[in-house]
Amino acid sequence: MENVRPFPHQQADRDGLEEQLDAERFVLGTAMNQAHDIKTMRTLIKGVNFQRPAHEVIWNAILTLVDRGESTYFTAVIAELDRNKALRQAGGMSYITQVNDYVGGGDASHWASKVREAADLREEANVGRLMVQRATAADAEPGAGIAVYEEFAKRRRERQEQQEGTATSPFLDWASFFATDFGKVELLPGRLMAPGQQIAIVGEGKAGKSLLVQEWLWRMATGQSFLGDRAHDPIPVLYVDAENGHADIQARLISYGAGPDRMGQFVYASFPPIRPLDTPGGGQDLLRLVDACGAQVVCLDTVSRFISGPENDADTWLALYRCSLLPLKRAGKSSVRLDHLGKDAERGARGSSAKTQDVDHVWELRSQGGGALTLRRTYTRTGIGPDHFAVVRQAQQDGDSYRPGGTRHILMTWDTEQPHPEGSVEWLVDQLDALGLPNDAGNPRTKAALAEAKIPAAKTKIESAVRIRKNRDNLGSRNGFPETFPEGVPGERSPGTSKGSQKPQVKHSPGTPGEPPGTAGSPPSPPLEEGKGEEAPGSEDPQLPLCTVCGRSLTTDWAARGYDTHLGCDPRTGSHPDAA
Repeated sequence: MENVRPFPHQQADRDGLEEQLDAERFVLGTAMNQAHDIKTMRTLIKGVNFQRPAHEVIWNAILTLVDRGESTYFTAVIAELDRNKALRQAGGMSYITQVNDYVGGGDASHWASKVREAADLREEANVGRLMVQRATAADAEPGAGIAVYEEFAKRRRERQEQQEGTATSPFLDWASFFATDFGKVELLPGRLMAPGQQIAIVGEGKAGKSLLVQEWLWRMATGQSFLGDRAHDPIPVLYVDAENGHADIQARLISYGAGPDRMGQFVYASFPPIRPLDTPGGGQDLLRLVDACGAQVVCLDTVSRFISGPENDADTWLALYRCSLLPLKRAGKSSVRLDHLGKDAERGARGSSAKTQDVDHVWELRSQGGGALTLRRTYTRTGIGPDHFAVVRQAQQDGDSYRPGGTRHILMTWDTEQPHPEGSVEWLVDQLDALGLPNDAGNPRTKAALAEAKIPAAKTKIESAVRIRKNRDNLGSRNGFPETFPEGVPGERSPGTSKGSQKPQVKHSPGTPGEPPGTAGSPPSPPLEEGKGEEAPGSEDPQLPLCTVCGRSLTTDWAARGYDTHLGCDPRTGSHPDAA
């Protein structure tokens, strides 16, 4: 009888019941997809609060899995119910799969409160009926109905006191709020953001956004320094990539110095099978990945690859925040999203302006040519941290491939010294630096490099230049302090970037000025005998640890960081920069 119109009160009752059941489905769907929200919901509701018996069965199965420390994903819930012969009571496999799609945009407490309120209303209605029965009974004593209500009110007060003691209040506690020193926020490694913040890094195509962020987050996950920042403890990172192919990813990671045993807590999701992140289903897929690896920092490369709505529509970015980024921020997770500049670069990222309304900082990356980059903060909510970085991207190639550990981003400085007179020893040192020759290169290798570059020099000046450059090791060598002494060879490109105009590489980074002309920072090395070349492996200071590849001494600082090879030495092939 589909053509029969129900009475208004019947339709209202039916709509109210369906709304109540939807709230219960949202609670169960959220529990199966966002396990970290179960603790919050558990303080608000119990199994008996569900209107539909099947929902109570599903909820109890979820709590059993939580107490055993197991996954609450819907397939695990189905398996648990099947094991206990309760799958049919829960509505069957198809119904549980249907309920799994109910995720309320990460607002778990809202739906749990809805279930709790509906349960309270049902209890009040039952109490009202019981009061009438007791009061109208033939043998009823005076006040019998009132006694029923008082008992009900007592149970409710006890339950509310218990919930208020465990649930998180949405209101600020002024005493603890003003006692907190927010000025002492310790920025994450690299100083681009603080824990729990969300940032956007935008740039032109082929500017190398992925190159910069991949190295930054890999170093963060392995406890290394970045852009002049000190080394920190490793931080779990999840890099979600729908932009770069596997060959590019491998080439880049190797060029940074990464390898199977040097990934730390860096987890990479390449073209993951997740739904659009501007939908509730996509948000639950992302949170499932985050929970699986315990990430504290999440990167989306590139964010426009993870949405289904129009990029110019503000609703698309508001839905992205509501469904995916808000749950991350509520859980204290940091997020980095990469984006492209629009046609008018001065107006920032392309698409709707709403896409940057929820972030704490917006960083713009621009290429200046020759490996020189500028990273400038164009928007900030907090103002904490630096606003600008001048960066040099360096890379070394071996044929068509990039040398392992030869690609990195360092801070740029400008050499204000006057050029040395052509033909002087200091001028010759500058030429050798520009050729990318290591500090510890001996006479034969230095002569060969000068001959190949067609730079004439007397034998005595070559020997003096070699001694000056080797003396730098007493202050910290290129291998010992890779972010202090650039090794990039002019004219080389970084993996994954397009060709362009090249500029000479910078020679010194902040806080490490070049040596004054004609002076040495420490006692000079003795002259090398003609024809002997460089020192034999193991012949340097016996107090310093030796490189496991080339046998030469490591600096104390480099060894203290946990490295047992020089930056240019490859432990897989046994090759090093001085190999013939």
